[in-house]
Formats: sequence, C-alpha cells, structure tokens
Amino acid sequence: MLLNRTTAGPRPAAVAGSFYPASAEHLGRTVSALLAAARSREQPGLRGIIAPHAAYVYSGPTAAEAFASMRHLKGSIDRVIVVGPAHYVPFRGVAAPSSTAFATPLGESPVETSAVAAMAEAGLVVIDDEPHAPEHALEVELPFLQAIFGPLPIVPLLFGLTSARAVAAVLARVWTCKTFLVVSSDLSHYEEYEDACRHDASTARSIETLDEGAIGPADACGHLAIRGALIEAKRRCASVLRLDLRNSGDTAGDKRSVVGYGAWAFTT
Repeated sequence: MLLNRTTAGPRPAAVAGSFYPASAEHLGRTVSALLAAARSREQPGLRGIIAPHAAYVYSGPTAAEAFASMRHLKGSIDRVIVVGPAHYVPFRGVAAPSSTAFATPLGESPVETSAVAAMAEAGLVVIDDEPHAPEHALEVELPFLQAIFGPLPIVPLLFGLTSARAVAAVLARVWTCKTFLVVSSDLSHYEEYEDACRHDASTARSIETLDEGAIGPADACGHLAIRGALIEAKRRCASVLRLDLRNSGDTAGDKRSVVGYGAWAFTT
C-alpha cells in the first residue's frame, strides 16, 4: 500500500459556516427544505448521480434535485462513492484518505477503509489526507446523504493530475451493485449569464450522450470525475438522465458572472 501524508481519526468539517450552515439544527432545516422543494422523483435502475458542490445558496436547489432522486434507495445500498476535484492541494493520481470518517454538523459518515486499502494495494489510489483536509467538493454532498441515509459508509476520492481512464479504472473496481456513485462537479465558471447557458447546454448534451471526450476543464471543474463515470457508464450500457440545469444567476448570483450547475442520474 502506498501511504503518503496521512493522519488518523475522523476528518473534521472544513467548510461548515461558509458553504453551508454550521449548526446542526440550521443545516438540518436547510437540507430538509431543499429536498422537500425538489421536483425529482424515483428513477428506476438508479445507480449514480452528478451533483454540484458550490455553497448551498447558489447550488443547493440543483444538488437537491440530484439527491431527491435517490431517497427511495434507503436500505438498499451499502455504501456511496463520492468523487470530485481537488481545488486546493496539487497531487498526482486519485487520492483517498486515511481518515476513518468525514464529519459535518449532522454527524459522521464512516469511511469504508477496507475498500480504500484494497484500491491502494492495487495501485489505483494514493492515501493522502492533505488534499482532503481543506476540500469542499466532497464535503458539501455529505449533509444530503446524511439527511437521507444517516451514517452510510462512503468511499471519498479526489482526483489530481491524472486521466479520465484512471478515474474510470477506480470506479470499475468499487462501483458495485450495492454501491452508489456521487460525482461532484460544477459546470462553466464566471461567464455572463447567456454565454453560460449556451456553454452548459452543450456540456449537458455531451454528458447525456456519454461523449466523455467532448468535456474539458473549461466545461466542468470535475471534468475528470464526470468523464471517468461516463466511460464506466458506457461500458455498463447505462443511460444518463438530466434532472436539472441552471446557474448562480438563477439562484443568488450576479448574472454578469455566473457558475453553472447541473444534476444528472445514471440509470441501468
């Protein structure tokens, strides 16, 4: 196993109070309200979702559309893979943590350490807590999972300098029949509203046709996670269904410079 820059124990919340409320009561009410307002319903054969990872005031409604589609899976899945980009700490490959759990104000999501160890032994991931420590991309998805499923085990993965094929290889190993996939990614960044709408519509078409080669870093910050998931979805003959597409200009942002958000479901 490759061990690199590790720590023991749970990973504390890094963005509580900035990306989402810091108090358990306020956070619980916020997530419940977002899920209650979502239009998405049960998706037959649901195996995974793509959800955004910005502050809830901006991307919360779109994230809720993704997570609302999986409420019927409570009791039928054993773990969740959460994969997204590392925004702050550069590294090579795909990084899993040595942490035993990830904390939010709603509690702790235990890390399935046996899956992490097996991937590290196979050379598919590095064990590196440094990129995970400040990162919001995975953390902001957890309160939704905790509100629906409680302390369901997670496999948290960040990508650094790597390839879509490398991400797909990791997913092929751990995305099993009772394992759900959450891909964390925003879309276009800091374009004017109308330009962003056109840009994100084009990216959405690429996602929905499983055209992973058409998606680059300017299209989605989590492009390698999306592309890796699309590669594996195509291998499994899965489909991708759009649940929501909007941007920060539709929620709480200035339309002169927006960030795009989308929600999709992987179904088989």
